[in-house]
Amino acid sequence: MELFGYVRKSVGGFYHVETEQGMYLCTARGKFRKARISPYAGDRVRILGEEDKTGAIQEILPRKNFLVRPPVANLDRLFLVTSVRDPGPEPLILDKTIAVAELAGIEPVLVVTKTDLEQAEELEEIYRLAGIRCVAVSSVTGQGVEEIRRLLDGKISAFTGNSGVGKSSLLNALFPQFQLKTGEVSQKLGRGRHTTREVELYKIGEESYVADTPGFSTFDIERYQLTDKEELPHGFREFSPYLGQCQFTSCSHTCEKGCAILRAVEDGKIAKSRHKSYVAMYQEIKDVKQWQLKNKTV
Repeated sequence: MELFGYVRKSVGGFYHVETEQGMYLCTARGKFRKARISPYAGDRVRILGEEDKTGAIQEILPRKNFLVRPPVANLDRLFLVTSVRDPGPEPLILDKTIAVAELAGIEPVLVVTKTDLEQAEELEEIYRLAGIRCVAVSSVTGQGVEEIRRLLDGKISAFTGNSGVGKSSLLNALFPQFQLKTGEVSQKLGRGRHTTREVELYKIGEESYVADTPGFSTFDIERYQLTDKEELPHGFREFSPYLGQCQFTSCSHTCEKGCAILRAVEDGKIAKSRHKSYVAMYQEIKDVKQWQLKNKTV
């Protein structure tokens, strides 16, 4: 029987596919291996299902985006969880992850926790100036939890954030149906043992799913196509109005005379910390050659 569904979980070459006829445990046809393509959690697939609820994936429908690590496809939103203190935010890590999302066509949402301890206006202003949605959250007062719940509705989403930023407490507040202790939530929806190669989508509502993800430390700048210095400016949405307006067409937007983006930074239209992150990322990748990219596998 031919069916269509979502890959909810992938473990050891087996794929749990949710269909209108229920969950099927599937293998993937050899043609995917030959093409060096693997089904990811979040993939929309066509399967041939058997009566015993096993099956084989016949086709992976076109993806709108995907991440390599964790292997997840068709994400709508990536929630980046950081805290105002203990630990404080790390702008370069945040901005790298935002650039990953932007270039993949995933909407980044910045979640700032522990706002009961300290206000987050300065941090929020940086990212609101960039046009990025920010939500201030407190697990003590409950501030922001319902707003995030609304943003999850009808979407495939993922959360990422370093340990200690309050991600587990937030996930516990959002998903009480898991009935987990705070320290265990991250194993279900955060930094479990198998988050590098095994991902599960958890159903949290009708057409609403959340994926487990690793912490920021596993985001690899090369694996996420941030090796192309020509594409990097497009990972910073606030640069868009100024691209093509520089004095020199070869402008790197780092230090050149007549750079429209540098002028926007000086005018306060682009946050200095965001531009600083861009320059640091550009310096990392400026010497990568195109032939190296072609020979790199993910």
